[in-house]
Amino acid sequence: MGEDTHSFANALKHVLRQDPDIILVGEMRDLETISVALTAAETGHLVFATLHTQDAAQTIDRIIDVFPPEAQGQIRTQLASALQGVVCQTLCKRASGRGRIIATEVLLATPAVRNLIREGNTHQIYSAMQAGAQSGMHTMDQHLGDLVKNGSITYEVGLEKAHHIEDFNRIVGRSAHMAQGAGSMNDPMGGQMGGQMMTGGGMAAARPR
Repeated sequence: MGEDTHSFANALKHVLRQDPDIILVGEMRDLETISVALTAAETGHLVFATLHTQDAAQTIDRIIDVFPPEAQGQIRTQLASALQGVVCQTLCKRASGRGRIIATEVLLATPAVRNLIREGNTHQIYSAMQAGAQSGMHTMDQHLGDLVKNGSITYEVGLEKAHHIEDFNRIVGRSAHMAQGAGSMNDPMGGQMGGQMMTGGGMAAARPR
């Protein structure tokens, strides 16, 4: 910065002239950055970017909501066409107490997911991930449940990180009554949340917490 380009926004505008194969945007904070990233993805470039969001569906909504209402319909169409996938991640304290292990949520842009984005039905994306195991998708709750069942993390840590408590309890075989008692136990060591989105030739976004 200051030597090769005068500003981040300026670099992003002119990066396509350099004929890159992959573009790492970093955090997409504003309309201009998101707009250029979408354009790059639509032209066949693999674009990785990060966003501060809680889950895959919120990542999609955050991108669309940056734009004015009159432009959101077109952005949905562009994003539905360009998106390749979204990965959210959080770090969980290991059951052994030694280090942390990653838990993820993966959304892939299947034809059904693209249609949900195009039609503005992002609230149905969670269900699509639940049913998309054969395509390589899973929810955060599903992965947390697997980590609890294989002993990598404790039930209490998984419960703290879960997005949908009922689904998480069903996966690990716990009742709602048992969860209420465990829910009062908090992991004193914080985690780190993140998501990645990939569009066009490809684009990706991640969210640290």
